[in-house]
Amino acid sequence: MDIPRIDIGPLYHGPSAARDGVDQAIMAAAGQSGFMTITGFPAAIPVDADTRHDLLRLFALPLNSQRKLWRQKFLASQPNVYRGWFPAQDGAVTAKEGIDMGPDVAHGAAVVDPADPLREATPLPDEAELPGWRATAGRYYRGLEETGRLLMQSVARGLGLPDHSFDDAFTGGISTLRLLHYPVRHAAELAAIDDPALWVEHNGGRYVVNGRAHVDSGFMTLLAQDGVPGLQARSHAGAWVDVPPEEGTLAVNFGKVLDRWTGGRIKATEHRVIGMGQPRYSVPFFLEPRVDAEIRPLPLPGIAPFAPFLFGDYLWATITKFVEFHGM
Repeated sequence: MDIPRIDIGPLYHGPSAARDGVDQAIMAAAGQSGFMTITGFPAAIPVDADTRHDLLRLFALPLNSQRKLWRQKFLASQPNVYRGWFPAQDGAVTAKEGIDMGPDVAHGAAVVDPADPLREATPLPDEAELPGWRATAGRYYRGLEETGRLLMQSVARGLGLPDHSFDDAFTGGISTLRLLHYPVRHAAELAAIDDPALWVEHNGGRYVVNGRAHVDSGFMTLLAQDGVPGLQARSHAGAWVDVPPEEGTLAVNFGKVLDRWTGGRIKATEHRVIGMGQPRYSVPFFLEPRVDAEIRPLPLPGIAPFAPFLFGDYLWATITKFVEFHGM
């Protein structure tokens, strides 16, 4: 399986033959591998290394400052249920820590609804501890939100639908900006885990799994990597293929809802993270619509009927399969 590298620069401009070519390339990737890497971002879309390093300063906070950001699952006195920090889980195949941030990091308190956990406020570090960090996070969120909107418009055109077919669903969306750290795992920790999924063979080597194989549950993920390899996608033949962590690119994959919405024309691809003997940091952005966006069969030939559902209901029912949400 090849993972294509696509220059999406023409998507940021009006109709052109170049944009038509990008649409075709995106649909080919979406319908075959379900994975691609993208490049060609304008300067206003901050996917550069300096921005990523600025965001990842969060992991240098002392533990007592990190604990102020923890979710209620990990610190019962916290009000935040869905957003916030999750520490690494002992005894699990997946070994990661990080934070989930919602649209308020970019759009402020007006998008918060305290009555809905999926729209709750994101706990954020004090400005004095990380000067400028909040502004960087907001700028990055808005840039990826815009890129996701243009990618969804490209997908619409590729499906033969009007450009703006998906715009309404994603207006007021609850997309998640996540910062992730996969630490190096030590022998004593690994010896205590009795799960055959912990180890895999790849290209003649034996590797520990740091991120259990899964398919994303939503629509689209745009992932910035730190240059450390380890992300792999599974081909339709069952082989695991390395997703290159090239600087200045984003790895893009598609989720189950988009696969279902498009009748399988867009593939939700299984992927995993294996350990390479060094810490790995990544910044995924999960493009998500409004909680009350109704997902119903698209007006496309051959789409199997299914009962319409609200995205928020679906999300709440599916996220607990991930270790950081178990028991929520």
